[in-house]
Order: sequence, then structure tokens, then C-alpha cells
Amino acid sequence: MADESLHYKTISELAWLIESGELSPVEATSAQLDRIEALDGQLKSYATVMADAAMAQARDAEAEITGGSYRGPLHGVPIAVKDLCFTTGVRTMGGTRVMADFVPDFDATVVSRFAAAGAVLLGKLNLTEGAMAGYNPDRGVPVNPWNADAWSGASSSGSGVAAAAGLCYGCLGSDTGGSIRFPSASCGVVGIKPTWGRVSRYGVLALAESLDHVGPMTRSTADAGLVLQAIAGADPNDPTSLPNPVPDMLESNDQGVAGLRFGFDERYATDEVDPELAQAVKDSVKLLEELGGEIVEVRLPALEEYLAAWPVLCTAEAALAHEATYPSRRDEYGPWFMGWLDQGAAVTGVDYARANNLRAACNGHIRDAFSGIDVLVTPSMPSRAFPVADLAPFDPLPEEGLDMGLLRFTAPFDFNGAPTLSVPCGLSTDGLPLSLQFVGKHLQEPLLCRIGCAYERATEWHDLHPPV
Repeated sequence: MADESLHYKTISELAWLIESGELSPVEATSAQLDRIEALDGQLKSYATVMADAAMAQARDAEAEITGGSYRGPLHGVPIAVKDLCFTTGVRTMGGTRVMADFVPDFDATVVSRFAAAGAVLLGKLNLTEGAMAGYNPDRGVPVNPWNADAWSGASSSGSGVAAAAGLCYGCLGSDTGGSIRFPSASCGVVGIKPTWGRVSRYGVLALAESLDHVGPMTRSTADAGLVLQAIAGADPNDPTSLPNPVPDMLESNDQGVAGLRFGFDERYATDEVDPELAQAVKDSVKLLEELGGEIVEVRLPALEEYLAAWPVLCTAEAALAHEATYPSRRDEYGPWFMGWLDQGAAVTGVDYARANNLRAACNGHIRDAFSGIDVLVTPSMPSRAFPVADLAPFDPLPEEGLDMGLLRFTAPFDFNGAPTLSVPCGLSTDGLPLSLQFVGKHLQEPLLCRIGCAYERATEWHDLHPPV
């Protein structure tokens, strides 16, 4: 099938071609590997490309499908995972030098569930060191395909780049303070941060276990729902995974938004937000109203004082997550993440307790704001992708610490574990994606998918692709 746009098809479109026999998994996988070879030397989205294993999986999928054993919409579809996810016999580095030679002897649950769905694993995707903000000098910085000078997000930067540039049909990111939403917003793709515990974290390298979420990044809401469907559910290996049955994530995706109550705090969503993004968010709220949604004015308190808890919790839990190699191999870490771990090692029990109390108070305020609404509408982050040079990705952690203003629309929903959906909602005048976030109540991912599908039917932003 000689189609120049094959790499930008959705999972749903590709699945139809594969099930119908118009395209084989081997052809789809070979085309993806060719595109990775042609472009990823520049884009640096992959940490490890598993070409031989991917082709073997594609041949197995093709044999099963032609033999009448079609497993579902991910069967034979080339995907990728963030290089935090254990993969048997394949190094899992977590963006670090200290784990450069770590080769797991088992698969993360999410990898096993992809295999059970018949997906083809192309490889492991790049990320910031330890899934925080800075990069280890041994690792490349993934390049935003919309503009090489623009930030590609953190920490799932490789996932955002690969999904946006057509180097996989779907992938996984993780989110502790915004790491699915920042790269989704910066690279113009769709990301779902599920309810905390909806997706097992077994075999996924931790940053901060009480805050970590694993979720899909794709080029459409329906695709994100399909991926989430495959990876969600209780896992006996992860006692924090939720026992709730996994519903059909797309069962109501054609029902529109009529009658749904959308909470919107214009001050919260637009103050100190890039003007173009603020306008795109307000335009989106107006569109939702035109589509039959009810816009409910809500008032969130100033959450900034509560966000001071996030670095305390995250640094302390990161020090625990890395106790096998920190501080014993401290000098092997890059300067940014080394500083993050040093900060965590200095957190006292009183510090952690105080931060945990702030987190609980923030969760209470958000719960109150949700009392009369179905979802909350906000930007995914306060601006379009800023110049990557502003990040200084290889520099030490700044003395003043992390800029928590960047996390104002993300960290509160890592605190409370609520599900979120980020979708493209426009382009800036300099051609960079803008992104809208829907925040749902716990376990309401099907409702978020319903809303995202309705929004995409009424807009064209998810159909736009970077010039690569």
C-alpha cells in the first residue's frame, strides 16, 4: 500500500486496513521502521529501536490474522513505550547513565498487555533523566517536530515527538506532575492521564510512586481510548491498581456533549496564560456551549500555595525510588537530577508530613469545585512550547528550584489522581500547537473520551501534523 500519509493514520484507520487485509502488519511495521531510520537521527525520540523483534512480532500478527485469529484493534499495530517500562531482554535506562546496562528479565504489566492485544512494539522512547525535567548529558534531547527550537515537553518528550511525527501509531507516557500533558501540549497530540491506579505501574521505573500515572499518547481521542482499554485494569502484581472493572472506553463516543456540565473558571484558566492560548481555551468553551454543553462558572481558590508541596513529595519519593544507586553512585547522575535527588535526601519527616497535609487540602478544594459539574476545562499548560534553550536541559537544578507556575494546571490533578484528557485546540501565530485540558471525576475516562471525540468532530486541530 503506497500511501504517503500511512504514518499519520489513526490506530482506528490502520486497524480497519489490517483487519480487512488491505495492509499487513509486516508492511505497516516495515514502513514505520523505515521512517524511524530516516527521521529519528534528527528527532531523537527513540532510546532503543527494537527492529528485529518488531518484525518478528509483525510476522506473528500477520499469521494469526490471516489464520482467522484477530484479537482486536491493536493487533498488528506498531506502538512504542516510554523507556521506563521494563521489557524482557531489552535495556531500560530511564534517561539515566546509571541504568545504561540494566536489562530486565520480565515485562512491565503494560508491555504484557500490549503483547496480549497483539500490538507490535517498535521500541523504547526517550525521556528526561529519571522522568523529571533535566537530561543526562549522555542522552539526546528529543526535538519538537513542529519547530526544532521549541520545547518538546517533559518528561515523556520522546513519546510526544514520536506520536506527533508519525514514528509510532500510539505510545505510553507517564505523568507525575505533568509529564503526559506537557509533551502532548508541546507536540500537538492527545494524552490521557488516567485515574491513579487505573493502569498498573508494575515494572515501570518510579519517580514518585504516590503521584505516578501511566497513560496513552496518540493522535486522536479514540486512539487514546483504545490504548487505555488495552492497558487498564487490576493487576495482582500492583496492589495500588484499582479493582474496578474496565468499561468500554469508547461506548459513548458518538453521544456528543449535550447536557454535560463544563466547569470553567476564567480567572484560573486565563490569568498569566499566553494570550493566544487563553483565547483558544475561551473559544473552545464557547464551542462546547454551541454543541449543547452547559457552561458552569466555578471558582477555584489560588492553588499556588498548595503546589509548594509537590517538589517536597516528589524529591523525597524519588530518593526512595533510586536508593539502589543513590547516593552510592551519585556521580553517575546528570547535574539536574542529581540536584533533585540531593534535595529529596534532605527532606525531613516533618517536611513530608507538612507537604502531605497541603496536598490533602488542595484535594479538598478541587473536590468542592467539582460538586456541580461533570468536567473542568483548563489549558494543559500556561503557554505554547517555549524555546528549548530556556530550559538549559543539561544544566544543574536551579538554586531557586522548579518553576511551579508551569505545573499550575497539571500537578493538582496528580495530587488527587483525577483523570485528564489533553487535546490540541489551535496553533499559535508562530505555528506551535495549543492544548486544552478536560479534567474528570475519578474513573470517568469514558466520559472524557466522549467529550474529546465530540470536540474533534467539531474542530480540525487533531488533523494537523508537523512538517516532517
